[in-house]
Amino acid sequence: MRISVAVITYNWPEALELVLRSLARQTELPYEVIVTDDGSQPATCELLLRLAHDYPVRLVHLWQPDDGARMSRARNRAIAAARGDYVILLDGDMVAERHFIADHRAFARRGCFAQGSRVLTDASSVKGMLGRGPSFPEFFRRGIDRRRHTLRLPALARVFARPSRRQRGIKSCNMAFWRDDLLRLNGFNEAMTGWGREDTELAVRAFHAGLLRRDLRLGGLAVHLYHRTRKHLVDNPNDRILEEAKRSGLTRCEHGVAQHMIEFAGAPVDLRTTHLSTPCRSSAFPDRMVVAQAVVA
Repeated sequence: MRISVAVITYNWPEALELVLRSLARQTELPYEVIVTDDGSQPATCELLLRLAHDYPVRLVHLWQPDDGARMSRARNRAIAAARGDYVILLDGDMVAERHFIADHRAFARRGCFAQGSRVLTDASSVKGMLGRGPSFPEFFRRGIDRRRHTLRLPALARVFARPSRRQRGIKSCNMAFWRDDLLRLNGFNEAMTGWGREDTELAVRAFHAGLLRRDLRLGGLAVHLYHRTRKHLVDNPNDRILEEAKRSGLTRCEHGVAQHMIEFAGAPVDLRTTHLSTPCRSSAFPDRMVVAQAVVA
């Protein structure tokens, strides 16, 4: 089973560097890491080119123009580009514990998707982590919340793994699907832009299609770097799309990953094959990335 990790990012290269370094130090490496970029400035590409020099696995950068928050489209492009059998979805501010990939591999089951958890940090903790190598907080570390998620106890993980259709607590910051299941569902619904609900809507359609959820607790650990959130957005239009999916029993969204499959019929560029002197932007096309993807967005 080849594992692809799809890391979504937007204009926070300092956090992304910690995430990528944590994935490079895993006890079991993934097949590839795909950074799917929702319109970051060149600093993100420059970081990736620097890290690619000695990165241990395929490293891919997919960039799309900054046209508002289009997380569904960015994630769908990563799913289309993935060459793995199993796709772990990870946010670009989620630093993985060193057994993260091994735990997800051991937990993968056909007919299910995996819902992971996260440790929360406060602003002062993040300041201490940025600029250092990736580290995972111990249980009694100050400045963290949901500290139970610092505990890795694989032998007990099955206690929380009973398959269900529970919708509460769905979050794509640490989530995993078989790639062929994602293609069957047509991935994330790109009608949903702006903040939130796209992950829950995907899970609802997965339940309608017969998939079940397994909670990965006491393993697959990751720590979330604090930042401001728009979680309490009032009158979110994505709520209406979610409710319609629930009401209609929808399994496959209309605008999803299928529209990106032709673009990624060939494998995207592995950044390890590029040169550090390669520019991240073309002076002729300043709004387009000219490296780090096989086909310009």
